[in-house]
Amino acid sequence: MPEYKQVILIRTDLGMSTGKKCAQACHASLSASDIVHVQDKNVWKLWKNTGQKKVVLKVTSKEQLHDLYVTLQKQNLHCFLVKDAGLTQLAPGTTTALGIGPASSTEIDKITGDLKLL
Repeated sequence: MPEYKQVILIRTDLGMSTGKKCAQACHASLSASDIVHVQDKNVWKLWKNTGQKKVVLKVTSKEQLHDLYVTLQKQNLHCFLVKDAGLTQLAPGTTTALGIGPASSTEIDKITGDLKLL
């Protein structure tokens, strides 16, 4: 059986506090999961029932995050781009994170495999 996971990408160039990074990762995780739950319920169930594997990686710029987002869309991998509400540390609309999947670990790794752990 294939392995499924979710990957969350966090921008490190914004100077977000640890708590802020965690909150943005949670937004990315839940929102991406909701999309997969609707679009590909079987994959979502397999992921949910096998430990809900998640990996949090870092990106160093808005441009890097955007380029990865475009690549994911071209590969038809479900994802969610987080834009901050601007209530605390960042300006409204600042892109902070990207939630990917859950999806096949192999497919996600083809795009994010060279990124470092947060």
